[in-house]
Amino acid sequence: MKTALALITALSLLGGPALAAEQVNLYSARKENLIRPLLDRFSAETGIEVNLVTGKASALLKRLQVEGRNTPADLFLTVDAGRLHVAKQAGLLQPVKSRILTEVVPAHLRDRDNQWFALSKRARIIVYSRERVRPEELSTYEDLAAPKWKGRICIRSSGNIYNQSLLASLVAHHSEAAAERWAAGVVANMARPPRGNDRAQVKAVATGECDIAVVNSYYLGNMQSSSDRSERDAAAKVAPFFPNQGDRGTHINISGAGITRHATNRDNARKLLEFMVGDEAQKWYAESNHEYPVKAGVEVSPIVRAWGYPFKEDQLDMGQLGIHNVTAVKIFDRVGWR
Repeated sequence: MKTALALITALSLLGGPALAAEQVNLYSARKENLIRPLLDRFSAETGIEVNLVTGKASALLKRLQVEGRNTPADLFLTVDAGRLHVAKQAGLLQPVKSRILTEVVPAHLRDRDNQWFALSKRARIIVYSRERVRPEELSTYEDLAAPKWKGRICIRSSGNIYNQSLLASLVAHHSEAAAERWAAGVVANMARPPRGNDRAQVKAVATGECDIAVVNSYYLGNMQSSSDRSERDAAAKVAPFFPNQGDRGTHINISGAGITRHATNRDNARKLLEFMVGDEAQKWYAESNHEYPVKAGVEVSPIVRAWGYPFKEDQLDMGQLGIHNVTAVKIFDRVGWR
């Protein structure tokens, strides 16, 4: 990654190919295999070459800040609305005028100043043991703090941005005090100290280490369709549950992107954003990674449809996940959620 970044930066400063009219430079927190095929389709259709640099969202945000006006990046793409909010607050993005983007992407899934836009959605769901839990025992995120789940929950660490955004949504919907009571209740109900990624939580339920877990929906979809038999076997032992269907709806998060403040190839960056919310790209997201499209009318994958679709989604403005992120992190620290 460092070599690619150095090359792009050097070419940019020298006025070389990175500044060519038919190129666009993308900093992406998505793994290359989850974005490169889509970028290649865009290049084939438009003739615009995409220079891709991948890395952790926090590292890419730091690079944008350090590079300032000299950044080669035209677009910043990441997998959490909170990170996009941070980028906006740091002055790293700029407003985008696009009829396509504002018509396709619902208002709560884009920045109110049009500095970033959702490209795909994922739900943070509960997976439960088919053997040890009845679906009628489950209801809401709030219920996870109930005594009946003591010693039965697996969930990732407090450093995980998806958990931070889930807690931020509870702050937004209720209050800081209510969110803290919930977080303390979940800590009391954990079957083990938090460890591993979302796949590890599914496997822990499958092996009986816990009875329920909180995971992003696409992880379960990818395990069900995996070439690894152990992942398929683990996924077959759990079932998905969409919380809060009787009230506000299931918490969702997004992958999304915005044009950087100092973008050189601004028009090409806008074209890439518009391509990413088009039918072809939205279908690709749905089929390749079992995510939910942001564009109405695009089909989800057969695996996702089998879980029950459509479901009631929380319509909370995604910007709230960033606004309340710091509060969420402090709550996690106070309640001892490692």
